[in-house]
Amino acid sequence: MSAFEQPALQRLVIVGGGTAGWMTAAALSKVLQGRFEIHLVESDEIGTVGVGEATIPMIRLYNNILEIDEDEFIRETQATFKLGIEFVNWGALGERYIHGFGVFGQELWTTDFHQYWLKMRLQGQARDIEHYSINRMACKAHKFMRADPSMSQSPLSQIVHAFHFDAGMYARYLRRYAEARGVQRTEGKIAQVMQREGEAHVTGVLLEDGRRVEGDFFIDCSGFRGLLIEQALKTGYEDWSEWLPVNRAVAVPCDHGGEFTPYTRATAHASGWQWRIPLQHRIGNGHVYCSDYISDDEATAVLLSNLDGRPRAEPRPLRFVTGKRRKVWNGNVVAMGLASGFLEPLESTSIHLIQVAIDKLVTFFPAKGLSQPDIDEFNAQMDFEFTRIRDFIILHYKLTQRDDSPFWRRVRDMPVPESLTRRMDLFRSQGRIFREAAELFTPVSWLQVFLGQGLMPQGYNPIVDIYPDAEVKAFLDGIEEVIAKCVQVMPRHDEFIARHCAAPAI
Repeated sequence: MSAFEQPALQRLVIVGGGTAGWMTAAALSKVLQGRFEIHLVESDEIGTVGVGEATIPMIRLYNNILEIDEDEFIRETQATFKLGIEFVNWGALGERYIHGFGVFGQELWTTDFHQYWLKMRLQGQARDIEHYSINRMACKAHKFMRADPSMSQSPLSQIVHAFHFDAGMYARYLRRYAEARGVQRTEGKIAQVMQREGEAHVTGVLLEDGRRVEGDFFIDCSGFRGLLIEQALKTGYEDWSEWLPVNRAVAVPCDHGGEFTPYTRATAHASGWQWRIPLQHRIGNGHVYCSDYISDDEATAVLLSNLDGRPRAEPRPLRFVTGKRRKVWNGNVVAMGLASGFLEPLESTSIHLIQVAIDKLVTFFPAKGLSQPDIDEFNAQMDFEFTRIRDFIILHYKLTQRDDSPFWRRVRDMPVPESLTRRMDLFRSQGRIFREAAELFTPVSWLQVFLGQGLMPQGYNPIVDIYPDAEVKAFLDGIEEVIAKCVQVMPRHDEFIARHCAAPAI
């Protein structure tokens, strides 16, 4: 070690496998290039939640950093493509809209595209906002293709996609990747966490058979139980159920049937909502609900009566409290995935939060002597990520007009965080939306939920009036026409997969 090098960590220990554990192991094995020992401890006897099968586009960045071939990844995980999320019965019964990835229209003039649309819409001279999004129109037509960068002047270059995949298969795929790059896996159940007396510092874990796995730094991927971050270090938990009261879920896969959609579907029921995630070999389904208003048996019956095909397994129940650890990094332990907190999968952010935590761990990668300012900043940034996603999810509930059940009346009438109230008031006035720092959801995402659930602004940015109405309308009409022609030439979602990345039959 030179005079200018800091004492380095030697052994990193990841406790728990599943998506969080193996995403962390794979990423660190790539980034650290064999300079550190990486150990992962997991037990085959302990199941993983494994229902986070829908993603958002940032997952492609993770896969690209690992230099994973996309078609291979899709075949290995029975994946399909995702252009957005359809919300059914959220604003009012019978209503539906899609929150699509990507952009709307063209940014050619002096303010956001939606401001020009808004003026024309208020005058009855513009169609629904979906007609100006290639992602949303492709969703409606069940079409898909990857963006074509060579067509920079065409909406075909603006297609933005993510994936639906089998989370268990993804974990196994990443395990092979990580082990090929030196990650050492230890099979066994943990009987005891060893730590320095009186300190938030873990030294190792003792397995039931007496083996010890010791390390300098630990990453807790043990799921809801938080074996290190909570059971050992007593970090504490922030409970957000006053705004997000759903607290249980039941999940089940089923046979294919119905539509092979390039989008996730979230259908609101009387006491919660149901996800539908189409994979190549099956459909993933789950009913997320509030136990204050429906029993577990009733919730399971709702789920089973709304499947596309025959169930492939027994329904699997889950219990949770929405919120996050008071510190995601405490002492020499960082929590990942469900060990760090839980936000319902309404906007498919669970895997993204794992990815964010990995990225920030690399940014604040510790020397052997831990730096408290680094730890504090890591925690502040993770707080920001969680709370901004939290507010976006709350928005879906708060904006409902439903009056058909006690659950929907409760969330419609509940007070919400001041940060969210401010955003709603700003949009309601003149359609203004601002992104705070590098928060996950862009103004385009906020726009789609605001409009999709019935919050129409009273006015628009008056700078739009600089341009003649006829010119603005021609601008909108031209975009709509071009997008419609582009979608027409796109292949169907199932055809694209069959041609490029069909997985083996199971």
